[in-house]
Amino acid sequence: MTALTGEEAREFIAKRVAQELNFPFPYLYDETQEVAKAYGAVCTPDFFGYSKDLKLQYRGRLDESRKEPAPNARRDLFEAMKSVARTGHGPKDQIPSMGCSIKWKNE
Repeated sequence: MTALTGEEAREFIAKRVAQELNFPFPYLYDETQEVAKAYGAVCTPDFFGYSKDLKLQYRGRLDESRKEPAPNARRDLFEAMKSVARTGHGPKDQIPSMGCSIKWKNE
């Protein structure tokens, strides 16, 4: 048995989930929270979608579900990124993410 600190456990879980689900995209474990601060993240989850030229095209919610998945919920992030892939631009109207505020370290 190996004891892990809270931070080590979170990193281990993130890697394990990514491997088990075969994430087809890169992911980041932001241990220092520097990346979250640089992007201006304010809550979890907070989604950012970029065009191929790395211009921010979407910042908003995952979908219209609240705490529990809603049947036939509009998939805002998915639809936004389809638009970005097709046109290079995100939707004009974007609904912000709503979640738990980020607990910043050392603040």
